[in-house]
Amino acid sequence: MRPLPADYAPSSEVYVSLVETGDIRKIIANSLPVLSAFLSAIPEDKSDYAYAAGKWTTKQVLQHTIDAEKVFAYRAMCIARGEKQHLPGFDHDGYAEHAEVSGRSLEGLKEEMLLVRKLTIVLFEHLSDKALNERGFASTHEVTTQALGYILVGHWRHHEKILKEKYGV
Repeated sequence: MRPLPADYAPSSEVYVSLVETGDIRKIIANSLPVLSAFLSAIPEDKSDYAYAAGKWTTKQVLQHTIDAEKVFAYRAMCIARGEKQHLPGFDHDGYAEHAEVSGRSLEGLKEEMLLVRKLTIVLFEHLSDKALNERGFASTHEVTTQALGYILVGHWRHHEKILKEKYGV
């Protein structure tokens, strides 16, 4: 089942729209081989490449996707477990500013992204339909656990497309 527009913030539509309709548990599980293949194809010489002045480097994009997936998965876990408190938003630009990627290897970032996705798969594969339909608040918007799964898959796909089109990966 696909989340309804009322299941997530309007700003998340850009990510949800990139994901096919289906069981989000299977969609996330099936994403690992594609993610792994894409990451393995990123050449070392693209590590510190930015397609324009003021844009993130490839390593910064990867760190951002890692951070975002951790945040989305945490929110999904909390809401699936019945959390009723509003979960905080996150300033992706602020996170990027504070992330020290210059001392990180491209290979280390690729490995971390795969590990985070594996943890996301384990989280979602054990969620019941009831847990997927739980509602909570992330930032200032109501969201379902299922919608957060769609958002995190779509968020990666969004950045994968940018890496292909603008970074030449």
